[in-house]
Amino acid sequence: MSIRIIPKAQQGSGAFNGGEILENKPIGFPQDHSSIKPYSNLFYWAHARAVAESTIGLHPHQGFEICSFVLKGEIRHYDTKLKEWRPLKAGDVQIIRAGNGISHSEWMGKDGEMFQIWFDPNLNKTITQPASYDDYRSADFPEKTVGAARVKTLVGEGSPFRMDTPGIEILSIDIAAGDFSLAVPNGKIGSAYLQEGSAKFNGEAANTSDFVLVEGQETLEISDAAQARVFIIFSPKELDYKTYAQLRF
Repeated sequence: MSIRIIPKAQQGSGAFNGGEILENKPIGFPQDHSSIKPYSNLFYWAHARAVAESTIGLHPHQGFEICSFVLKGEIRHYDTKLKEWRPLKAGDVQIIRAGNGISHSEWMGKDGEMFQIWFDPNLNKTITQPASYDDYRSADFPEKTVGAARVKTLVGEGSPFRMDTPGIEILSIDIAAGDFSLAVPNGKIGSAYLQEGSAKFNGEAANTSDFVLVEGQETLEISDAAQARVFIIFSPKELDYKTYAQLRF
């Protein structure tokens, strides 16, 4: 495989509260009918948009590391460990290390958007650990200018973000116009989401909300970018443990 573009229409979908919160899911649950199944240590990836102010009620999690990346607006989070509502704004990130069990609830303000991504850190280990939680503010993450691009490191060198899932790197890249080249780390799969704008990925055209899989490539060339904002995760091709998806599906 080299570059594969998965348009929004081929992704899974979902909704909460009668359509107050809408989701497209590049990586979904079986019932979501996404064309992409869990791979590497990525189990689930949803892009949620709030059409109206809305709350997702209290619900449980175990084992997984559940990360929420706030893209626009504001969300608030409540869980049974903190026992209080905490606000997060655009650029902020939260992680729930669900461990041996935690329940949480989310409020999204109107026009708010976020990615919620579940990582599999080896559930055989994490299921025995107490749950834990961290918030990180947008200003906590290092940024640098590389050519025509502004690159923010959410997970990786210089970032304070801590997770148990091995081998994860996450970047947010803004390209007003032009081209940008990014080395693909050895032994990693690239999973990119075009949040805004348009661009070509190694020559393949993509539009807003398209998902891009990058495998077997040494570099990722993002070209002909127009107000492009790209969110990309690098994750291991090979793991030294069986993921939940491998064991279950």
